[in-house]
Amino acid sequence: MATDSSVQRQSGVALWRQIADRIRGAIANGEYDDTGRVPPEMALAARFGVNRHTVRSALAALAQEDIVRPIQGIGTMIVRKERLNFPISRRTRFIEGLGAQARETEGLLLQSREELASEDLLRRLELAEGSHVVRLETLRKADGRPVSRATAWFPVPWFAGIDEAYQRSGSITAAFKSLGLSDYTRVSTEVTATHADASDMKDLKLSAGAIVLVTRSLNADPGGKPVQFAISRFPADRVQFTIEN
Repeated sequence: MATDSSVQRQSGVALWRQIADRIRGAIANGEYDDTGRVPPEMALAARFGVNRHTVRSALAALAQEDIVRPIQGIGTMIVRKERLNFPISRRTRFIEGLGAQARETEGLLLQSREELASEDLLRRLELAEGSHVVRLETLRKADGRPVSRATAWFPVPWFAGIDEAYQRSGSITAAFKSLGLSDYTRVSTEVTATHADASDMKDLKLSAGAIVLVTRSLNADPGGKPVQFAISRFPADRVQFTIEN
């Protein structure tokens, strides 16, 4: 078997992490669907040109993410879980978007504070220099599994108190309504992908090397005035996006 040249030594990224990424990608691409399990440790070690201990570390990380499960006498089985499909449209709503895909949804407030708006936020939210914003750090779960971690900013004084409103309801839409905004629409959404950082690993229950989808979104009131800018992070193995016109 030829050695997989995509795994690079002295690249600054641990070999086990690179191998976990390759196995995760192969599972997502359906390369192991015929057997329902990943190849044996010895075969993977030969493929990537590493020892079995390195392969074990990669598989242990994937098991921590609940992507694979070792079963004695059988091998390392792939855990089959359908991704949640999250639509991005002019009226994007978290709970409505998941619909019947999840029995229970939960929104948790991790942290909140009022702060001086950065230059980027002044531009995005169309605020005057020196304006303040409320910053919320939130975590959302579907059927007990973390599916997004977000940082969102709201103009002050309009949305002063949105932290308390969100803590009561677990919903941005409900929090907006309690503060007098009955409707809002999505102006723009930018989507990128990156490796999970330390906060992702802690809050989204991911291992090093996991991929997260990152959205940067802007919402506005019916008159077009920006009311929220948010950066949200979703585990790529749990969530996929559908862009709706």
